[in-house]
Amino acid sequence: MNAQQMEKLIEGLAILVVDNNPYTRKLTRIMLTNVGAKAIYEAADGVEALGAIRVANPDVMILDWEMPVLDGPQVMQIVRSPESFPKPNLPVIMLTRSGERSRVNAALRLGVHEFLVQPTSPAALRDRLMSILVRPRPMVWVGKYYVPKPRILLKKTDLLAAALSAYRSNASFPTLIDSGDFEDNSSEVVTVH
Repeated sequence: MNAQQMEKLIEGLAILVVDNNPYTRKLTRIMLTNVGAKAIYEAADGVEALGAIRVANPDVMILDWEMPVLDGPQVMQIVRSPESFPKPNLPVIMLTRSGERSRVNAALRLGVHEFLVQPTSPAALRDRLMSILVRPRPMVWVGKYYVPKPRILLKKTDLLAAALSAYRSNASFPTLIDSGDFEDNSSEVVTVH
């Protein structure tokens, strides 16, 4: 897909940016505009965000973790309540200042589709939006959490066995796997997009 096609897809989205920092909201708005977004709504806290979801009906929400009144995790718990919230399947990109592994894992458990650490770039933001648009994941229950269907997780040994099998049978092997996903520890789990 070329840049013009991506911009056209993003142009049709209504995007809600939720952050208590007005400078961050403005910067995010500028980046979104640079990648083609036209309909951009803003909210300064979690309560405003919930109201904006009901009124503006956005296609994607970009949400900060730390905010007054209701923070990002509290907003996610409310949004991901299919029995009581009108738009529980809303795709969410968490855009926050801290990328600690525990925070990323908590965000994923809360039902975030994508995670970005500030500062970010228009290209990274565009890539996360395209991931949501081009490879949508249905919402599923994983235990008590309502989340996007997890990406495929494979142990490296399973991945190597699949590659060897494909090689022996002259079959094609998926090319979406980054060589950067491999580490020395063979018991690690690899995420295949």
